[in-house]
Amino acid sequence: MRNIFILLISVFVVLTGCQKGNIVVIETEYGTMKARLYDATPQHRDNFIKLAKEGYYDSLLFHRCMTNFMIQGGDPDSKNAKPGQRLGMGDPGYTIPAEFVDTLYHIKGALAAARTPNPEKASSGSQFYIVQGRPYNEETIGKLETQMGKPMTNHRREAYLEHGGYPFLDGEYTVFGQVFEGLEVIDKITMQPVDGASRPKTDIRMKVRIE
Repeated sequence: MRNIFILLISVFVVLTGCQKGNIVVIETEYGTMKARLYDATPQHRDNFIKLAKEGYYDSLLFHRCMTNFMIQGGDPDSKNAKPGQRLGMGDPGYTIPAEFVDTLYHIKGALAAARTPNPEKASSGSQFYIVQGRPYNEETIGKLETQMGKPMTNHRREAYLEHGGYPFLDGEYTVFGQVFEGLEVIDKITMQPVDGASRPKTDIRMKVRIE
């Protein structure tokens, strides 16, 4: 089943506009994740590649980890953060305009840009999150559609039925990549004990490179 799931993710990545190259490797003590960056979101793609090549992300923390939701990192203030220090406001001093693509969803493993509450929904220049979410079936999709007040498109419905995720963020935050290897790492990280701000009690550092 695991191999079938990985194959489905790979097919989804290809069909949603992610070409060869642009491979992001995120190493943690709980394993390594590989993601492809979407060509359909070029500003986010190019910015992430630039920062990764500069070593910007190396030794930063996954500072916010929430079960059935996501893991978040990329705050430069986290590199030398003291235990219990609140994080999540650091950035490189700029934002990136939103790049919403109707066929890119917050399925499990989606790589997306964090942001502050701003009217343009512009993304943080460095902070990102990776979706864990939850599984969906026809019944839970139906309840979700009732909650949203409108039906999903067939493409979106099939994506969440196959992969699970967190559809409430669609159209609110820019999805710019997809983890295709190491999805189990997300699950391992969200299992770690956290404090009241969802920061892991034991630091979880990352090392990021482009393949």
